[in-house]
Amino acid sequence: MLNRIRQIPLYILAILLLLFTGLPFFVMVSTSFKTQIEFMSAPWSLPESFSFENYRLLLESEFFRFFFNSVIVSVISVVAVIVLGAMASYPLARMRFKLNRPLFILFLVGMMIPIHTTLIPIFLLTKNMGLYDTIWALPGPYIAFALPVSIVIFTQFLKDLPKELEESAKMDGCGPFRLFWKILFPLLTPAVATVAIYNFIQIWNEFIFALVLTNSEENATLPLGLREFYGQFSVNVPGIMAALTLGSLPLLLIYLVAQEKIVKGIAAGSVKG
Repeated sequence: MLNRIRQIPLYILAILLLLFTGLPFFVMVSTSFKTQIEFMSAPWSLPESFSFENYRLLLESEFFRFFFNSVIVSVISVVAVIVLGAMASYPLARMRFKLNRPLFILFLVGMMIPIHTTLIPIFLLTKNMGLYDTIWALPGPYIAFALPVSIVIFTQFLKDLPKELEESAKMDGCGPFRLFWKILFPLLTPAVATVAIYNFIQIWNEFIFALVLTNSEENATLPLGLREFYGQFSVNVPGIMAALTLGSLPLLLIYLVAQEKIVKGIAAGSVKG
């Protein structure tokens, strides 16, 4: 009984955190079912009658073109980050060589670089490569800026794996390539989930690089597409909320599927031994 009483503050804190994080999402979803007039007259009330007009407008607009552009860019970037980050972390975590520590510190320094300071050189490089105003201009910068933090996560996780697994595989004649992909990589599932979710959220919501490196609606991503709901003298707030609701669904679904792996990855990366 005493333990339950001691846990009451924790339950109160959990409820407050739930309200703090869940209330904005609830307001967003409820507003998406309002008309513009209803929103202007009572912005914080529940919808009087659920209207699907905003979702019908989304179907008639270019929303799903923007949506699928974001899906293509995000999936390609995240898969590349996982593969390249895991491969780069293997020698940093399991091999001893002179540049091991300096290289790891170099990746840590890469996490500190403000990415928007590189807009001009990346823009010029993209234009010289003939990739300007294509969705293929975006994965390169996204992958480059996502790799440092991903390599740090993978490296810390690989260091915690028992070396006996590696030694046993080598005794059985397993080469480095097969050792990594068949033995070690399957054990990185929690770290992979953490890296995938973290970078997917960052890339899915990225706006500045998409704005600078693309110029047409055909190649615009979802954050750019939301500007379609801004008029010269007014803003279709319920329409924006409907677009945000649909745009946030992939993030929610992926997190719900992989949340257990993410928690394990964070816990494993924070504990040594």
